[in-house]
Parts: sequence; C-alpha cells; structure tokens
Amino acid sequence: MTKRYIVTGARSMKKSENCFNLSLNAVLDGTDSMQVSDGYHTMDELYDHRFTLWIALCKISLMVETDDGESYCHVWRSKLHSDGTSFEGWFVLGFNKKAGEQITYHIPLSRWDETDFAETMERGPEFDGHTSSDVLERVKKF
Repeated sequence: MTKRYIVTGARSMKKSENCFNLSLNAVLDGTDSMQVSDGYHTMDELYDHRFTLWIALCKISLMVETDDGESYCHVWRSKLHSDGTSFEGWFVLGFNKKAGEQITYHIPLSRWDETDFAETMERGPEFDGHTSSDVLERVKKF
C-alpha cells in the first residue's frame, strides 16, 4: 500500500503525477504554516501528542514504586546537554540517568512549566547513545 501525504504551504517541491513522490528524498522549503498530513493528522498535531504523552508518562512513572519502596524511575529535565550544548527553544526531559536505561526527548521550552515535577539539572547526564529503536524497546519494558 502506498501512503499519500498532503503538503501545504511549501514554496517548492518535486511532483510526480500530482502526488509528492517520497522516494525522491526531496527537501521542501516552507513557511511556519507549512504542514504535512496523512489526511488525518498534521505533523504538528502528532508531535504535540508525543510531547503530551511523554510528559504524562514521566509524571505517572514517579508514582510507581519498586518492591523496596523506591521510585521506579528517575525523571529529570535540563536545558543543556551534558557537553553544555543545547537546541534553542528546546529542553530535554529524560527518564533515568544510567547508561542503558535512558529515554530522552527534546520538548519545546514553552512546555517547561508542565514538567516542574522533574529534577532540574544544570546539564543532562552523559548521553548513552540510545537510538530511536532503543527508546522504543526501553519504553516497551515499562
């Protein structure tokens, strides 16, 4: 099955039979109002859902205790990566600090106040190199 994506607000794109051909690996130039949609949700909507769900999962996880009464995880946030770099307008909301257990997402700085339950760190812990696939596997282990 071929997926069809709808792109609005783009200034230029390559077209094939009036449909954007994803196999072209083209880069689209767009405005702030540019949207990509699968016909049901825009990318902005999906990212907003991801941010909201990640914040909720981190908050709820603090309520889960292990058999010894400790919190199941350690939730932290930082505006800086461990090396002092950052992405302007973003912060990291992380789950656990230990290598092999970390799950992290960059969250818009506009949502900082929603994460006041997390430990605020001057710099995030040393990144363990986790990939998107690692994150999915680690989340499945909750």
